[in-house]
Amino acid sequence: MHPVTGSRASAPAMGRPAPRRSADRGRTPPRMPAARPPIRSRADAETVALLHRTARVLIEEVPRLTDRIVTLMKEREPVYRSPSLDPHEVWREVHDSLSHNVRSLVRPKETRESARSCAWRIGTDRAAQGFPLDALLHAYRIGCTVVWERLLETASKEDPLGAQALVHVAADVWNFVDEHCTLVATAYQEVERQLSWHRENRYRIIVAALLDGTARVTDFPEAEEVLGLPERGRYAVVALEDTDAPARPPHPVTGLCAGLRAVWNTAEGIAHAIVLLGDGDGGDGYGGDGDGGDGAGVERLVRGLELPPGARAGVSPAVTGLAAVNTARRLADTALRTRPAAGEAALLEERYPEALVVSSPDLGTALADRMLGPVLALEPADRELLLTTLAAWLEADGSARRAGELLFCHRNTVLNRLRRYEQLTGRSLDRPREVMELSLALSAHRLLTS
Repeated sequence: MHPVTGSRASAPAMGRPAPRRSADRGRTPPRMPAARPPIRSRADAETVALLHRTARVLIEEVPRLTDRIVTLMKEREPVYRSPSLDPHEVWREVHDSLSHNVRSLVRPKETRESARSCAWRIGTDRAAQGFPLDALLHAYRIGCTVVWERLLETASKEDPLGAQALVHVAADVWNFVDEHCTLVATAYQEVERQLSWHRENRYRIIVAALLDGTARVTDFPEAEEVLGLPERGRYAVVALEDTDAPARPPHPVTGLCAGLRAVWNTAEGIAHAIVLLGDGDGGDGYGGDGDGGDGAGVERLVRGLELPPGARAGVSPAVTGLAAVNTARRLADTALRTRPAAGEAALLEERYPEALVVSSPDLGTALADRMLGPVLALEPADRELLLTTLAAWLEADGSARRAGELLFCHRNTVLNRLRRYEQLTGRSLDRPREVMELSLALSAHRLLTS
């Protein structure tokens, strides 16, 4: 509210809004706050009358004042010298806004809301364009300074002595300027907040669509633009389970993949990261050691993961292209289901037997019953002794001596326990196929029953 005239005037505007960006489509314009009650001025009627007469003169000078303001804006704010701004559009909007500003000095009641709406629109449009707020507010003050100086100059020509009275309302005038700058800033920040929410929401939607396989080929260019992930890049997916996540600060996983581009999504207690390994072709599908192409390999990713204490992760093999990210996500989930130790990451390529078991739990349970049924029926102490011995023997590549070292017992003790297993189950550990089935059965028992 202008303290002398009872008006709310707009400061000079900074250029026509550019075409809206995709992030702005569908945005609901923020609602302009209601005007605050007028501040009663201490200026006398004679001073107000002089201000009105002077402002009427400035109405005729708006085009020349516009030239002056635009020139100063370009001199003092480099952003206004940008070739992306149409100088004719900048001039036109400064002219329109300046007309609101000066006319509000003469007819405050008629122009109050239109002047406020002009200032509000400028703030919302500039925010949608990504225009710097500091530069916008500076330009507002440049325009108001030009208007104030011209008011004093014009009033002095009419009444050199009476013009001195205008100095007494200077503080009130600049309070009015600050109010309108606040209105512009509020509009800007409201739109910026909406756009930020829109960008974050779009980010989440795109990442989720890539992970769950609902993304279409036509979505990939937008994914590349929004996420910075090339359509033909090489990727791995990390599935992270963190049981202590509720006690941690928000977004605890954003820095886990140090040195690699990663985008995260959390759903149903599991966080997934799409990690860019490289931009090269690297072949089709997935497989190998993940080091094909031009980028870093999956092994480097696993080595560089920094998991929170108590968290565990599964890592997929490398895949090529955004279209294969859903496949990588399912493989990462499978790797996670192989139950790596707390604080560790399971690379699927190193756990294919376990992955086979957890991928078909019914078959895994049936195999465990077939290969271990009589052992599982023993008393707990005997059962655990035999299961531990079998696992150690397999880990020792079938060497009873090395298995004994792992178990702190003599090799003959190991051999006796192995013969007992054969007697209980009717299986022979001399047959490679039955050794393979035993290995899978032990994995099934460990993964599916505990």
